[in-house]
Amino acid sequence: MSEQQYFKFSNQVVVAPLLAVLSIWTIFLMELRFHVNLNGYGVYPRTFSGLKGIFLSPFIHGSVEHLYNNTIPLAVLTASLFFFYRKIALRVLLWGIFLSGLLTWVIGRPSFHIGASGIIYVLASFIFFKGIFSKYYRLVALSLIVVFIYGSLLWYIFPVKDGISWEGHLGGFITGLLLAIFAKAEIPSPKKFDWEKEDYNEEEDEFLQQFDENGNFIEKKDPKDTENETVRITYYLKREPKDKARE
Repeated sequence: MSEQQYFKFSNQVVVAPLLAVLSIWTIFLMELRFHVNLNGYGVYPRTFSGLKGIFLSPFIHGSVEHLYNNTIPLAVLTASLFFFYRKIALRVLLWGIFLSGLLTWVIGRPSFHIGASGIIYVLASFIFFKGIFSKYYRLVALSLIVVFIYGSLLWYIFPVKDGISWEGHLGGFITGLLLAIFAKAEIPSPKKFDWEKEDYNEEEDEFLQQFDENGNFIEKKDPKDTENETVRITYYLKREPKDKARE
């Protein structure tokens, strides 16, 4: 697949993050409108009833601040996923929700774990590691951008702050790494210049033939023009100053 075909814009790049953001905001506004608290639908580790939170917890948030902090990263990373890895994007997203939620259910503290931060860690981890593993310059550049913007997220996979589900973050980070390893993505073949090809021969290169072994440009003339060439010689007469001439 060529670069032009691979990096082709599609409606998914806009629709997917838009749906993700609308879903979490709609759920939160419904809680406010009908005065209900859906925190009980989060992941509650190592209980049968807590398994439902694996699929429901990413849509539930405890406050406006919690919701706002997750909105922009979710939109940016989802758009990046569907643009750079559109053929496996939906698969990565669904498996990311399931595996990160399951890991949270296994390792989490006995409390309700809610929020889309788990899937944010899945996306950030997947995009970073997949780009590094691919060794493709544009995807590696994307990985570096993710590190530059969201590198500070790494601290929150550890229990550094009370009230934050570091288990959900850690589960998302590990899930993203696993998906980067096992999810197969077709990487575009970069355009190669003639000198990069295996069968390249310098002696047959028309461009290099214009230079000598020292790198000096060789000016070639048409033999016909040489035969009919007229040589013009111009003489200049330099006169001495009048005063000096009189002496």
